[in-house]
Amino acid sequence: MNILVINGPNLNFLGIREPEKYGKLTLEKINDKILKKARGYNYNIEFFQSNHEGDLVDKIQEVYGKVDYIVINPGALTHYSIAIRDALLSVQIKTIEVHLSNVYTREEFRHKSVISDIVIGKITGFGYYGYLMALDFIQNEENLM
Repeated sequence: MNILVINGPNLNFLGIREPEKYGKLTLEKINDKILKKARGYNYNIEFFQSNHEGDLVDKIQEVYGKVDYIVINPGALTHYSIAIRDALLSVQIKTIEVHLSNVYTREEFRHKSVISDIVIGKITGFGYYGYLMALDFIQNEENLM
């Protein structure tokens, strides 16, 4: 099982940026937790983070036919990136949307996601554990097949 974990703008500043909303763990530490969980399921994990929309689109296109799932936290691009939406639609890879904070308890503009209607599901508000929940879902979905 090959899984790509994508993190968008400003997620490289986790642990520094608003820790009361996003937690105190760095992205590197979160990735370590994801990797540990993934090893338990014998998943191959690739991580990618960029602050640039085009880089995220390029990465999604690059993994066409190479990964089974994408777990994505598009950051602020969640709310307006039609380019990311179109890339996900183009590659037809099963995708899970993850957000560290509960976007529905925040500013109104954060309530809208342009990818929520095309992904398997959306996990929001559980901090880094949302990524682990996505892996658990993948494991359960694969066992049902």
